[in-house]
Amino acid sequence: MSRCFFCQYNLDPSYKDVDNLSKFLSPRKKILSRDKTNSCAKHQRTLTKQIKYARYLALLPYVSYQGLR
Repeated sequence: MSRCFFCQYNLDPSYKDVDNLSKFLSPRKKILSRDKTNSCAKHQRTLTKQIKYARYLALLPYVSYQGLR
């Protein structure tokens, strides 16, 4: 049994699936590491590229809004 989310469900990360990509971001919208996402090296590389492309297209934010003091 594979531990990788994408290998389990036979998927590939896509910039269009914003809900799925947001699971792999921290509350501050940083990309989580392989240790925390439990994804294989192949899918972690494509996941990172897809998140960066979704940010470029303004589908995902670069940072979270923390508000002003």
